[in-house]
Amino acid sequence: MEDMLFKEETFQIIGGAMRVHQKLGCGFTEKVYQDALEVEFHKRNIPYVREQPLHVVYDDVQLKSEFIPDFVCYDKIIVELKAVKEIEDLHRSQVMNYGRVGKKRVALLINFGEMSLKYERYYIRNQS
Repeated sequence: MEDMLFKEETFQIIGGAMRVHQKLGCGFTEKVYQDALEVEFHKRNIPYVREQPLHVVYDDVQLKSEFIPDFVCYDKIIVELKAVKEIEDLHRSQVMNYGRVGKKRVALLINFGEMSLKYERYYIRNQS
C-alpha cells in the first residue's frame, strides 16, 4: 500500500481534534470547536492560519467571492470543521473546493456534531 500523503501532519491534526471532542463532546457551535482546536494546535506546535480567505479564479479573472476554510495547517492541509448531525455531500464538495482553490493536496473534513468524532480525508487533484 502506498504511503499516505502528509501522514504525520494529518495524524497530529486529527489527534488534536480527538482531544477537543473528548473534552467538549458534541453540542457546541462550530466556532467553539474552532477556538478549542486553535488551543490544541498551539499546544502541539501545529503551524496554521485560521480563516484565511481564498479566491476563485475563473477564466483568468480573480472573482470577488471568497472561500474561507477554518484552518490551513502546515501550509499544505485544508481543515474544515463541522458541528452537524452527519456529514453530507455538500460538506464534502465544500472541502474539496477549498483544496482546489487553495492549491492544497490534502483536505480534512472533521465533524464534532456526532457522539464520536468523525473525519474524512481527501486527496485533491488540482487543475493545472
